[in-house]
Amino acid sequence: MIFVSHNHKDKAVVGQVALRLRDTFGQDKVFYDSWSMQPGDGIIDKMNEGLESCELFLFFVSKNSLQSNMVKLEWQNALMKATQGQTKIIPVKLDDCLMPPILMQSIYIDLFGQGLEVALRQIVDVVSGNNTFAPGPQQFSNLRAYTHMEGGTRIVECHAEHYMEAISHYLFLVENAENEVQFQYRSGSMCNTGFNNNIKLNNGVNINAQLMAVDKGTVPGFPFIVEMAADEGVEIKFRGVMHEKKQGYWEPIPVIDGKKGT
Repeated sequence: MIFVSHNHKDKAVVGQVALRLRDTFGQDKVFYDSWSMQPGDGIIDKMNEGLESCELFLFFVSKNSLQSNMVKLEWQNALMKATQGQTKIIPVKLDDCLMPPILMQSIYIDLFGQGLEVALRQIVDVVSGNNTFAPGPQQFSNLRAYTHMEGGTRIVECHAEHYMEAISHYLFLVENAENEVQFQYRSGSMCNTGFNNNIKLNNGVNINAQLMAVDKGTVPGFPFIVEMAADEGVEIKFRGVMHEKKQGYWEPIPVIDGKKGT
């Protein structure tokens, strides 16, 4: 039995996956509330019934599902079964939410990053027991960059979500010339800076980058904040943020459009 755990607000996407699973494996092999529960059924009783026969637990992880007490009850019960070897949990990431730390050890299907069709193929492969499943391109990142506009100024806040990052060296990627955009460090007064023209990224793309670095860590609750300002009529072509993990080794960090917590 495949148990589809989700929040009702995500049904537009989750329903597409459930229908594909039904068509591939049969409706009696998929526990999905739209057809597994009928009016008058006890929700908790039906949930327990589905979990008892569940061999594979598909947990659709989103901001909505992580805030749902019912979904929390489902996946925590599934975790108990998983520790006893009675079920397998496959998280499916639907949006830019933070994966619960207890699920970090699990490979997840990245529908948010790869799209519905790729995720559907991976889900069917996993359920079928095929070995063609590969993890998505997104790796766990403790750092996230949240960006928004204040008038004509772009604000980028680099947050450590779980623990301190000892190195606070960042590259802010832009498709602007050095004289088109001014960068200012808003989290303090002392900051090492430098504009780098035409650096080559791992994907072969060449782009300009502004170095912003301080000799202290990035701590949860105390983000590394940079503002970008341009002259009137000049568009700020912001393209991402990279973080120096170790000397000379830079990694991109996820960029979220909007303020943290909104």
